[in-house]
Amino acid sequence: MFKEFKEFAMRGNVVDMAVGIIIGAAFGLIVKSLVADIIMPPIGLLLGNVDFSNLFVVLKEGATPGPFLALADAQKAGAVTINYGLFINTVINFLIVAFAIFMLIRGLNRLKREEAAPAEEPTTKECSHCFSTIPIKASRCPFCTSELQAA
Repeated sequence: MFKEFKEFAMRGNVVDMAVGIIIGAAFGLIVKSLVADIIMPPIGLLLGNVDFSNLFVVLKEGATPGPFLALADAQKAGAVTINYGLFINTVINFLIVAFAIFMLIRGLNRLKREEAAPAEEPTTKECSHCFSTIPIKASRCPFCTSELQAA
């Protein structure tokens, strides 16, 4: 049983999948930081110093009544909130990841098309009598004037 498990775990596709998941998780953290730390602050500044992570609607007051200045304050008080700012950040994260994956797949497909391109058909052939290079459609060799058989 251990031998079978080892064979299963060491198969190429299982290892490739594990590497992909690990790199994907690390990439997700990079994208999350890109959105939260680089993209959203300028957008918030353009929209009048809005911090998207603190956009929320209180549905029910908590132990301490509001108004709450930050989402953390509302959550600490036990308020029930709809956190639409965090949702906006998550949607932007998704769009960036989806675009990055699209670009990666697009590049891989381009490489596959180049590899799979059929070889060009030859445009010349060798005369069977004088071994000169002649056009493939020639029926008579221009060098030795021998008649050639149709290819």
